Amino acid sequence: MVEGTRIPLLEHDPSETPVFTAANLLEAARIRKGLPKVAVPAGCLLDFDGELVQHLAGAGRAVEDSAWPCFHTRLFRWREGSAEYGVIGGTIGAPFAVLVAEELFALGCRALVSISSAGLVADRFTPPFFLLIDKALRDEGTSCHYMPPGRYADADPLLIAAVRRRTDELSVPVHTGPSWTTDAPFRETESLIALRRREGIVSVEMEAAALLTLGKVLNKPVVCLAHITNTMATRQEDFEKGGDAGLADSLSVCAAALEAALEHAGRKFNPREGGR
Repeated sequence: MVEGTRIPLLEHDPSETPVFTAANLLEAARIRKGLPKVAVPAGCLLDFDGELVQHLAGAGRAVEDSAWPCFHTRLFRWREGSAEYGVIGGTIGAPFAVLVAEELFALGCRALVSISSAGLVADRFTPPFFLLIDKALRDEGTSCHYMPPGRYADADPLLIAAVRRRTDELSVPVHTGPSWTTDAPFRETESLIALRRREGIVSVEMEAAALLTLGKVLNKPVVCLAHITNTMATRQEDFEKGGDAGLADSLSVCAAALEAALEHAGRKFNPREGGR
């Protein structure tokens, strides 16, 4: 292969120690902003659409943590019953999601859950429903910086089983299956969608493969949920989440996943400790 055709993404050696780390960045940001040291809650949620955190804050169920030093996001502390979780909205796309996930893990997060709006690929379901992603097709670039290239990023099967036990107790439709993670949602073609469908893919989203890879590398429980709300804007009713009832369902599924992930991490969550 001539020099000009080498693919930079494939030149990374994920086994090498990185120079720039989340912990160093956050400490520098904390000092620059004059903030106190902070530990995030043990269980944290990435809400890619940002609607859940907006709803929680508006209802007085989540309060912003002014000590969160990240330059790019706002961390809210969400009370669910006697438990406290961290939640950050708007971290859409694999690079942004993994950047913030690394920062959360650097400041004490022990288990991470993400929820995205996703498009339906499979033809055996009807939106809306929730998907617990058990593996994700690595059609993105971020995961290749953490592990050598491969076709799928696999979730921990024991963690998936633990989350399923929790979600089975809910009166909310939750299915388990594979997803397709892509960096370019506006480049999804009919032939590619058909190919993914034949492979058994249920949904398409932008973050799961990278987050599952990060979790494996850091040995942290990571759960990726998809709220299947659309068929790539091909139906009149696409993107309908069910209003406040849909938000309540999303929060119930996320809370169940967080509780299961924390237990899987080997830590009984102490609601009075709150991660601080």
